[in-house]
Amino acid sequence: MAEIIYTDSYVKQAAKFIKKHPELLSQYEKTLKLLELNPYHPSLRLHKLRGKLSKLHSVSINISYRISIYFLVEDDKIIPVDIGSHDDVYYK
Repeated sequence: MAEIIYTDSYVKQAAKFIKKHPELLSQYEKTLKLLELNPYHPSLRLHKLRGKLSKLHSVSINISYRISIYFLVEDDKIIPVDIGSHDDVYYK
């Protein structure tokens, strides 16, 4: 089981995201629970990013929205960094 470490900046971003998309709250919560239990679960579509985001991984909330994360495999720690649409997360 992995440990998710929430930074203050991520908590603020997530609160804004949920306020803007309240219909996604249950999917978002399910994504985080699954990420803790099994970060490699196929429905999360965990993948390493490239380019300027190459230190990050990404998981999917649904087809349109993502969470970018620091995924520290050796320590079983996950630090969410950003949340938003595909373009919001990948092309800031």
